[in-house]
Amino acid sequence: MRVDVDGDLGTEQRYLAGLYARLDAERARAGAEHTAALAGDGERAMDRDVRVRATARRMRQLDVADHGLCFGRLDAQDGERRYVGRIGLRDEHDEPVLIDWRAPAARPFYTATGAHPEGMRRRRQFHTRARRLVGITDEVLGRPGEPGTDDHGDAALLAAVNAPRGEGMRDIVATIQAEQDEIIRLDHPGVTVIEGGPGTGKTVVALHRVAYLLYTQRERMERHGVLVVGPNPAFLRHIGRVLPSLGESDVVVTTPGDLVPGRHVTAEDPPAAAVAKGSLAILDVLAAAVADHQRLPAEPVALELSDVVVRLDAATAGWAREEARASGRPHNEARAVFTEIVTYVLTERAASRVARGWVTRDDRDAWADLTRDLADELHADAAFTAALDALWPVLTPEGLLAGLYADPDRLRAAGALPALFRSTGDAWTVADVPLLDELVDLLGRDPAVTREQERAAQAAEAREAAYAAGVMEILTLDREELDEDLGVTVDDLTHAGVLAERFDERDTRDLVERAAADRDWTYRHVVVDEAQELSEMDWRVLMRRCPSRSFTVVGDLAQRRSPAGARSWDAVLDRYVPERWAYRSLTINYRTPAEIMAVAAAVLAGFAREVTPPESVRASGVRPWALRVTDDELPAAIAAFVRDEDGREGTSVVIGPPGTPGAVPPSGTKGLEFDAVLVVDPDRILAEGPRGAAELYVALTRATQRLGVLHRGPLPAALAGLAPAPEPLRSCAGGHRRAGAG
Repeated sequence: MRVDVDGDLGTEQRYLAGLYARLDAERARAGAEHTAALAGDGERAMDRDVRVRATARRMRQLDVADHGLCFGRLDAQDGERRYVGRIGLRDEHDEPVLIDWRAPAARPFYTATGAHPEGMRRRRQFHTRARRLVGITDEVLGRPGEPGTDDHGDAALLAAVNAPRGEGMRDIVATIQAEQDEIIRLDHPGVTVIEGGPGTGKTVVALHRVAYLLYTQRERMERHGVLVVGPNPAFLRHIGRVLPSLGESDVVVTTPGDLVPGRHVTAEDPPAAAVAKGSLAILDVLAAAVADHQRLPAEPVALELSDVVVRLDAATAGWAREEARASGRPHNEARAVFTEIVTYVLTERAASRVARGWVTRDDRDAWADLTRDLADELHADAAFTAALDALWPVLTPEGLLAGLYADPDRLRAAGALPALFRSTGDAWTVADVPLLDELVDLLGRDPAVTREQERAAQAAEAREAAYAAGVMEILTLDREELDEDLGVTVDDLTHAGVLAERFDERDTRDLVERAAADRDWTYRHVVVDEAQELSEMDWRVLMRRCPSRSFTVVGDLAQRRSPAGARSWDAVLDRYVPERWAYRSLTINYRTPAEIMAVAAAVLAGFAREVTPPESVRASGVRPWALRVTDDELPAAIAAFVRDEDGREGTSVVIGPPGTPGAVPPSGTKGLEFDAVLVVDPDRILAEGPRGAAELYVALTRATQRLGVLHRGPLPAALAGLAPAPEPLRSCAGGHRRAGAG
C-alpha cells in the first residue's frame, strides 16, 4: 500500500544533495572536455567535429537533469537499493549511484505491482521542488489486493495529470505507467503502432520510446538521427521540449507539409482533390504527365549545318524516345540517351551526304573524325538545342506539377480527375508535397547542374591541394615543431592531399540542420503522430526516408478527419512491412476527466460505435456546460470565458468551425491539451466537412479540467445532457437561459 513518509526526508535529502554534487562535477568536467574539443589539440577537422558534438550532447544531457534528477528508489527483496532518475551517474569507484530510467534495472519502478513485485519489496517516490525534497510516498509491494496497489491510483501520477498545463507537453519520465512502459521498451525492429483514444498519452509514450531507442541503440541511430512527423506547427511547438528534457536532440521534427526541403506548406485541398492526390493512383497520372513532355515533332525540324541540311523527323525522335524510356533512367537523365540517338542518326545522315566521293564508312578513322566534327557542330547549334528542349525538355518537379494543374488539356492527357485543376498551378497544398517528392525521383537531377556542381567540387579540392603543397614548400619548421603545431609528423605528410585535410573546413552544421536540408537523407527511426491523417502518398515519402522501416506510428482511427487518411492500419502497412508490424493499444485516459469523457463518448458512439472510449483515470468534479446565445451575444460570451480563464492558472482555448472569430478550428488543436476549452457552434462543426463528428470529438477531448459549449443553433442530441452555464456567462446571454433553450 502507499503511505506518505516524513521520517526519512533528511536522509534522502542528503543522498539527493550528493547526487547533485556529482552532477555539478560531471557538468564541469564535460564543459572542460567541450572546450578542449573546440580547441582541436591537433586533431583532424572531422575527428574534432565528432568530439565537439559528443561533448556538446553530454553537456545538454547534464543540463536538463537538474529538474527531477532523481525521482524514486527501489528496494529489492535481497536488500539492494536502486535510485532511479533522469540520467545515470556513477561514483569514483565506477559504481552506479543513480540508474537511468531507461536502463533494464529501472524497469520495475514502472512495472512492479502488488501481484507481480518483480523481486522488489518497496517502491519509493520522491516529490521534489528544484533540488529540495518536499515529500516521500512509499508503496509496499508483494501484497496484492491491498488498498493503494491498483495500477492507476498513483499519487505522483494524479498530481501530474491534475497540475495546470503550461505552454507545452511535459515528459512523464517520473510517472510512466505499466502499459506505457511496455510499449516504450518494446523490442521490435519493424513498425510499432500505438493506438489510443484521447488523453491516453500515446504521443508522449512515442517520444519516450525515441529516447529509449537512442539510449539502447545509440551507436546505430545517432549518425542518421530520428525523424518526428506531427500534424501541424502548433503540435510541434507543443511537443518540442519533451525530447530535449530527456537529453536527446538528434531529432528532426517536422510536418507533412515540410518534408520537401525548401517548402513550408500548410494549405489544404478540398476533399475531392485531397483524395485524388493522396491515392496511389496518382502515380499513373504523374508518370503520364512526364511522358507527355517526351514528344515527337509534328513536322520534320530542319537543321542547317555548314555543308548540309538534315531533318529531325518523327521516326528518328520515336526511336530515340523508345531507347531513352527503355534505359530506365529518370526523365532528365534519360535526355542524354535521347540526345545520343538523335545525334547518331543525324550525323550519319549528314556524313553520308558530305563524304560523298571522298570518304566511305570503310575508312573508319576518317569517318569517325567526320561524324565527330558534325556532332560538335550539331551540339553547338541553337536550333538543335531548341529542338531537344521541345521534344525532351529538362523538367523540375515544381514546373511540371504547376503546369499540369493549370492546364485542363494536360490533365486530361494524363488521365487526371478534373478536381485537380486550379488556375494558379503553384498554389501548393500539403497534399502536393508527396507528389513533388515523387517527381524528384521520376525526373532526376538536371545533368547540367550536376556537372557544374562536380566541377565546382573538383576545383575546390584542387585549390586546397595547391594551397597545402605551397605550405609544404615553405615549411622550415623542424620535425618536433611540425608535430607540435599540426599534430602530424613530417613522415605522415606523404603528399599534399594529407596536409589539405588538416586545413579542410568540414560541414560544421549539426545533424538536425544537415538532415532537414537534405531530401535524400535517410533516418534510422521515424515517429509519425496523428498517423491516421496520412494518405497513401504520404506514406511513400516516409518509407523513402527510412529504408530500414523502423517506425513508431501513433494514431487513433476514430479521430481521422482527412478524407484521404487511413481506414485501417493493415491497409497502410502491409504494403511495406507485411508481418513486420506490431500493434499496441493504450486504454487509460490520463488527460480527460470522466465528466468530459462521458460527453465525448456520446459523440463517439454516433459515428464509431464499435470503438470503446478510453477509461478516465480521474474525475474533476466539474460538469461540462452549454449555453445557447444569439449572434449578437456570441462575442460577449466568448470574451467572458476568456476573462474568467485569464484569472486562473493554466491554459485555455476557444475551438470553433473555420472562420469563427477568435476561435481555432478543431484541426489546429490535434494532439494538444488545455486546462479549459470552449467549443463554439458544435452543430456547425458536425455539418462541415466529411468527418465533422470526428472533428467535434477532437474538440471536446482537448480539455483537462473544464469544458463549455456555446451554440447558436440547436444543440446536437449527443450534448443534450450538458449542465447550465455558470452565472457570469448566462448574464452575457441576456438573462438566465437554460442549456439548450431557445
